[in-house]
Amino acid sequence: MSAFARHRRSGRIIATFTGFEADLLRSLVGQLVELLRNEAAVPREDVDPLEALFDFDGPTTEPDDPVLARLFPTAYRDDEEAASEFRRFTEGALRDGKAAAASLVIDSLEEAGLPPQVDEGLMIDLELDETAAETWMRSFTDVRLALAVRLEIEEGDEEYWYGLPDDDPRAQAHDIYEWVGYLQETLVAALSES
Repeated sequence: MSAFARHRRSGRIIATFTGFEADLLRSLVGQLVELLRNEAAVPREDVDPLEALFDFDGPTTEPDDPVLARLFPTAYRDDEEAASEFRRFTEGALRDGKAAAASLVIDSLEEAGLPPQVDEGLMIDLELDETAAETWMRSFTDVRLALAVRLEIEEGDEEYWYGLPDDDPRAQAHDIYEWVGYLQETLVAALSES
């Protein structure tokens, strides 16, 4: 199983992934980008960039998709008007930031040699500077939240998940959730080393 570590000489954050693991990460973050971009908060390319900077016509209601609702929770539960205004001014930029972080993960994997079609036996050696590693860490958080919502994972339900047969698709999806958590933990540990 892959893990992140700090390279002793260069100080960069490194990891080696099998082609399957790297392709799975690319798929997970790619799905996240699609989800983030397929709603009304997507920036329009036909608008002047300066005009877009001052355009605060973002969404004003909580997203319908439960994953997006978890990624962009309502800020003021007791004040609908304030929550609507807050969302209108912030959600577009937050979506852009999350999509950019996920896109950086894809770009990093592809720059490290991940081809469009993965061959058996392929190994991907990844090297990240601290800024990129912190971006990966944020993207892992978003992927794990998305998986937890889709799987309906709740605190204290480990017995249920570990009781599922290995061939159950839900058990396999939960294994992916756990694996991304493991990667995130090793990344946090590598970043905390001096």
